[in-house]
Amino acid sequence: MAAVVLDIGGTAIKSGIYENGALSQIRETATQAASGGAHVVNRAKEIIAGYREICDFDRIGISTAGQTNPVKGTIIYANENIPGYTGTKLKEIMEQEFHVPAAVENDVNAAAIGEASFGAGKDRDDFVCLTYGTGVGGAVFTDGKLYSGSSYSAGEFGGIIVHPEDRDVSKDMFSGCYERYASATALVKSAKELHPSLSDGRVIFEHLSEPEVQKIIDRWIMEVVYGLITIVHILNPSCVILGGGVMEQSYVLQQVQNKLYQNIMPSFGHVEIKKAELGNRAGMLGAAILNSVH
Repeated sequence: MAAVVLDIGGTAIKSGIYENGALSQIRETATQAASGGAHVVNRAKEIIAGYREICDFDRIGISTAGQTNPVKGTIIYANENIPGYTGTKLKEIMEQEFHVPAAVENDVNAAAIGEASFGAGKDRDDFVCLTYGTGVGGAVFTDGKLYSGSSYSAGEFGGIIVHPEDRDVSKDMFSGCYERYASATALVKSAKELHPSLSDGRVIFEHLSEPEVQKIIDRWIMEVVYGLITIVHILNPSCVILGGGVMEQSYVLQQVQNKLYQNIMPSFGHVEIKKAELGNRAGMLGAAILNSVH
């Protein structure tokens, strides 16, 4: 029993075959998101059709950018990173095209499902998972299950207001919010103000030994911690899993742990801060087992 799994992001569509608990035939295809939602759907169809030539799969699992309704398999909302994607009936489209069951989930939720089954959240009943990239995404697991909220959009941690003095919703819905200060995008923006060559996380951390760069990184780490303080105190999880390429830096995880424990009530001090373990496979692995989750 094999599944074709896709992880549709703004830059790339990662794909593979899931069978007997493992991924194989992993590929990466440019999303070409700027061409719009219909184009992205066609790209996904082409990818899936390509796997049919090598595997007689019996289901499809899709992790995707955007807020999703996993029951209907539709895109509730997607920003302009994929124009015209909102409202796409992804499950229906794929089932009509390939005549096998399809399941669809938001990418951060899918990654959390992957971590819960195969990675850092394994054997944990209550944990939160956050990813720090272009924005800040989140997912909540409680009593061993993904908590979706009343409209499948729970875990929008990027919307926590951390700087109310900067709030101006008429200009930006996320003004003053966690996403604008704690994302990898925010770190790069601050670093580029120091020097234009500091254009991505890898380059920034290569200059960690320079006092001015370290100051920028440390200030960003505190922005990460500010949001985590709120999340830990509200949800009381046993574990917080941090994902995204920037969290691969050991300095970040160490500093987040040190600063967070200094800033939460002692009765919450049992919470464990862990790095996500599955990397860019998390969304695909989560997508692979969606039919057993929903």
